[in-house]
Amino acid sequence: MRSPITEPPWRRVDVPPAAPLTGRVTADVAIVGAGLTGLATAYYLISRDPSLDVVLLDAGRPGAGASGRGTGLLGPRVGPAIDKARRRYGDETARACYEASVGWVRQVVRLAGDLGADCGLTTGGQLMVANSPRAAEALARQADAYRELGLDPAPLPDPGRFRAALRFPVAATLDPAALVAALAAEVAGRGVRRFDHSPVRSLGAGELVLPYGTVRARRTVVAVNGFVRSLALPVGTVAPLEVHAVATAPLPAALRAELGPEPVIDVTPLAPYYRLTPQGRLVMGGGPVNGRAERAWAWLAERLPGGTEVTHRWSGRIGMTGDDLPVVGEAVPGVWFAGGCCGHGLALSVASGAYLADALLGEAPPPLPWHRARAPWLPTAGPARPVLEAYLRLLTRRAARDGAALRFST
Repeated sequence: MRSPITEPPWRRVDVPPAAPLTGRVTADVAIVGAGLTGLATAYYLISRDPSLDVVLLDAGRPGAGASGRGTGLLGPRVGPAIDKARRRYGDETARACYEASVGWVRQVVRLAGDLGADCGLTTGGQLMVANSPRAAEALARQADAYRELGLDPAPLPDPGRFRAALRFPVAATLDPAALVAALAAEVAGRGVRRFDHSPVRSLGAGELVLPYGTVRARRTVVAVNGFVRSLALPVGTVAPLEVHAVATAPLPAALRAELGPEPVIDVTPLAPYYRLTPQGRLVMGGGPVNGRAERAWAWLAERLPGGTEVTHRWSGRIGMTGDDLPVVGEAVPGVWFAGGCCGHGLALSVASGAYLADALLGEAPPPLPWHRARAPWLPTAGPARPVLEAYLRLLTRRAARDGAALRFST
């Protein structure tokens, strides 16, 4: 048996290369990061004001980070669990947060259609499940909160092989790398200048310094998520976490039928979540973070149905915050930041790009809790870092104990 490929199983979609930036360049808006957030920002900016001169910079190439290495789950939710959000923000804000996240899912589906992106888009619902008493209690609290707020997620009367399940009716799955490629092609066709392999070394006072040149821009958007620390931007702690996933060979029809058509996400943090691709592969993520990738891949493989072959395994860096909320706001005058998606990046990235475009054009809608300049501090370095590492180990143990095991009769 061949060793698994260390890349996602998506059909390879090549983005035409762009040259590195050299010399002095000027622009109305400079966007740092050519993932989904940066590309969506460029797309919505140029759509709403075609006269803008927009420059897009990336340290590698479009989608080389988390945007092209996700598991392709497009679902609602943002921030803490809905019952916790009610206590923290009140009913009106908690309801508005969830309704906004449902709108993001529809926005990404609409965007993929507008772009004509061949990204394997499959719309439907999404299940959040529990398979231990502790997890079932947590899921019941969320179900009660959604019901009391008049929102649409509802418990399944027959959860099948799970102890409990809550269904979110608006969700989808897709190939994230193909969506990135379609966005990159679209913004290039509309005149956005892109420079690959152009890492920003420093920024401030309207100037970005790169290894072989500079960019002068009236406004700057930084969309580098968990890589923001290198730019010393005062956005609080957006902790970089390495997360891991595996994919199997196409499964037999009977096993696919038992898995069901809708993605499954465990209510327990870091517990396995999974979906089927249009080709019948099972894609699973979750488990240990920021540890050895080999250990995390083995942890996931142990939880797959017996006899399945792992053909692909890969890792990607996401950004996490101490309160589970992203940061989307003006970090310093003239410099905007969006990141810390906390695992909801596929929908949130596109939504953040639309919001930033509105804000830069003076048309931003009323703010929600994640429209802010800073996240809370986390002990990611120095003597306090072992505290964070111990917490992540605790979450991994809970995921192994309380996570919904994949049990099959086939």
